[in-house]
Amino acid sequence: MDEVAKKAMGAAQSKKRTSVPWNFDEPWKQPYYVYSNKWQPIDPSHTNSEQQPYASSLSQLALYAWNIDFMLPFADSRMQLAIRHLEKLVNRLDNSTARVIYLQECVESDLKLLTRDPWVQRCFALTDIDIDNWQSGHYGTVTLVDRRLFITSCFRVHYFQTRMERDGLFVDILLSDKTVRLCNTHLESLAMEPPLRPPQMQMVAKYMRDATFHGAAVAGDFNAIQDFDRHLHSDNGLKDAFLELGGSEEDAEGGHTWGQQAATFQREKFGTSRMDKVFFCGGIRCNQFERFGSGVELENDDERKKIVDSGFDRPWITDHLGVMAVFKVQESSSL
Repeated sequence: MDEVAKKAMGAAQSKKRTSVPWNFDEPWKQPYYVYSNKWQPIDPSHTNSEQQPYASSLSQLALYAWNIDFMLPFADSRMQLAIRHLEKLVNRLDNSTARVIYLQECVESDLKLLTRDPWVQRCFALTDIDIDNWQSGHYGTVTLVDRRLFITSCFRVHYFQTRMERDGLFVDILLSDKTVRLCNTHLESLAMEPPLRPPQMQMVAKYMRDATFHGAAVAGDFNAIQDFDRHLHSDNGLKDAFLELGGSEEDAEGGHTWGQQAATFQREKFGTSRMDKVFFCGGIRCNQFERFGSGVELENDDERKKIVDSGFDRPWITDHLGVMAVFKVQESSSL
């Protein structure tokens, strides 16, 4: 497994950008894309609800966040299985529930798969169809937004305080005629000095607590492995969906999302942890929280064998479980 990780990190380092067009810690506006025979860019600042119709009947939002490990081989096979698993989960929802999917650690080939997938083409707008807006030249985040939602803004905030080219990807949507801000982020990995996750979450919270929005939610791989990670939400005036619905930090069975599907030696060394989280604030209420993605495995025999031979108990497609939260808009808001 060490060799796999070294190879992946070497690829990321070799593609590191030497210059970027954006200013760090400031919004970098980008288009989103909808499919009509081909993927068409949409500038949300130049559209309105008449030009881009949306379903005002949508009463709640189901938010899915999943890190699909960029270090493992067989990226296409693993992402294809992830897409099909998400489709199965999403299809269980009733039609009054909007669907938004956050993916982290995507590589360029993942974007190609997403843009070619008929389900994605039919049901979602994509924030990215190429890597142009990623701070890393190798891996990054992408958000899939229910095509029935009207998107009023799409932008990234590329963190100044990062060694791993991380950012926050923001999408503003209309839900029950209220504007809700959504953020997909992959916070800094590992235990570093000084720690970088606190200033990154502080930056996210700054844009979530904008008084012009009715409510906001952020989700993703928060790499929560240190004591201070336990109160990043309260430090920034946010609520933790898992805790709000009765979960506890000591509840490994109910809340931990990393370690169960990690390489065996990593699990034995580090145990399991609640790396992936959902925070929210303002006039939205979280009605449901759960994990997903447990036990999704590669299907090709040769690929299965190579993953297990590299140090895993089973040929899982990623080392993370995903997190899902369902939100409903409330009448009042207090950001």
